[in-house]
This record gives sequence, structure tokens and C-alpha cells, in this order.
Amino acid sequence: MAQPSYGDVHVDRPLTNISTAFIQKQDRFIATKVFPVVPVPKQSDKYFTYTQAYWFTSEAQPRAPGSETAGSGFGIGTASYSCDVIGFHKDVDDQTRANADAPINLDRDATEYVTQQLLLKREIDWAATFFATSVWTGSTTGADIAPGDWDTAAGTPIEDVAAEQIAIIKNTGYKPNIMVVGPEVYEHLKNHPDILERIKYTQRGVVTEDLLAGLFDVERFYVAWAVKNSAKEGATASYAFVNTSKDALLVYAPPNPGLLQPSGGYCFTWTGLNGAGLGANRIKRYRLEQIASDRIEGEMAYDFKIVSPTCGAFFHGCVA
Repeated sequence: MAQPSYGDVHVDRPLTNISTAFIQKQDRFIATKVFPVVPVPKQSDKYFTYTQAYWFTSEAQPRAPGSETAGSGFGIGTASYSCDVIGFHKDVDDQTRANADAPINLDRDATEYVTQQLLLKREIDWAATFFATSVWTGSTTGADIAPGDWDTAAGTPIEDVAAEQIAIIKNTGYKPNIMVVGPEVYEHLKNHPDILERIKYTQRGVVTEDLLAGLFDVERFYVAWAVKNSAKEGATASYAFVNTSKDALLVYAPPNPGLLQPSGGYCFTWTGLNGAGLGANRIKRYRLEQIASDRIEGEMAYDFKIVSPTCGAFFHGCVA
């Protein structure tokens, strides 16, 4: 007797309740977490800088009867910012949209794709500006971090960071309050004998970012998890962490931008761009009739700027 086959009773079609895509979570990006975001109405402008040395020198003197008090002054200069507009787009043509099966939503997917591209570009620019050697006054390498690197039992990461904290306070009068580490540094710190010894009687053995913030005496502790593919489109992918995974940054930054206060850096965002949000980002959709498509286009306008190099210390190669 003829019986229906497996192929006769079922035709494969896409599931509508799942799909796979590697979209990095936005909380993995740290570009707007470390330094204050400064919304600015103009794409480029200047801001005032007060010369530090005047504020750390006391010219006050005893005043003799009938004489004037001692007097002095302070210096003021200017620095500038310039927010470059970063853009990216993805076109969605009518024919492909009309022929797409559920659960594909090409307009939604294009928006997610454009957003991810911009966030990743911003993270890469942040790393190139701040998470690098030769930009901060405090700078150490694996060879300097006595008596050993942070991935060895002889290493003393807490003492090494404390030494740089003292140096920054000595140079600025401000205690560094933020620490950023690469993923490999984070994994080694979680298992370092110096760390485990200090928590063995008070914790359950689970080392978290909040716990490390307390041990290193900083207010905020971040791990730079963002990943990038450095290969060109179509080539074999080459994945790596955006921020070098073996390095760490210790820095002071206020919780908010303001007058008469220092900061290791600022993130200037041009909110004056038409339609831009507080992060100076905007997503547009507009029609390209000549190619029968809708364009999903995103833009960001920002400038990452080191304001006070003396407020930071960079640990290069602190794990092998």
C-alpha cells in the first residue's frame, strides 16, 4: 500500500519564535560610562582651563598693622573640542521586504544593525583615546609592577594600584575613583591569591566587579567586554576585544560635568544636531525611490578628549 512519506506530510519552513543573531548587549559598551558626558549645542567650541599650579601655591602672608594683605592671581587658558559626525546606513529594498518570511522584520533588523555599528565605532574610538599607553601621566608596564605581574602569585595588584592612587593624589589633590580593566585582567584578579586572601572570611568566594571596586578602593569598576571583528567584509573573521584585554586604567572623573572641577576626560556630544538625543545619536528612515528602497540611517556626533592626563594611570601588560 502506498503511504505518505515524511517529506509528503511536512514542508520545512522557518520557525517564527526563534532566530539567531550575535548582537552585543549595550551594557557591554563602556564609552559613556567612565567619563562625564557633556552635551554641547555647537559642533565645535572652546572651554576654559584653570592653571593648576596657582591653586596649589599659597601666597598668603602675615599682615602687619596698617598694611595691605598679600595678593596674587591665577591663570586661565582655553581648550577646544570638535565633534565628528559618524554615520552608517542599511538599505531595505521593497522586493526583499515583500518576500521575507516571518519572523524576519527587515526594518527592525536594519535598525538594530545600524545601531550596533555606531555603538561599536564609538567604543573603538573611546579605547583609542583613553585605553592606551603614553596618554596618561601615570604609566606602568608589566616589568614595572613589582614584584611580579598580576597573573602570578608574587604579584601585588592591590598594592600596585594603591601606589598609583597616591601618585595621582600627590599630583592633583584628587583620589582616582574609577578603574577599567580588560577581560583577561579581570579573570586573573578574580583568582589572584592576594584578592582571595582578603575576602576568604567575609565573602562566599564569588568575586564580582562591585567587590573588586571595594578592594581597589574605587567607586566604580568596569570590565571592557566589547568585541570587534577586524577583518574586512567577506574575509575570515578575526575577533578581539576592543580594549586591550591585558591592560587596566585607573582614573579620576566626577559623576557629572561642572564648573571648576577636574576630570581625566570628557565625552562631548553634539546635541544641537537636528533630532539628536542626549547621546548625540539619531536614527532616520527615508525613501530612495530611484532604487525602490527605504534607507535606515544612523548618526552620532562626539569627541572623546583627555582633559587632565595627571588624573590617570595606565597599567600596560599587567598580565601575560
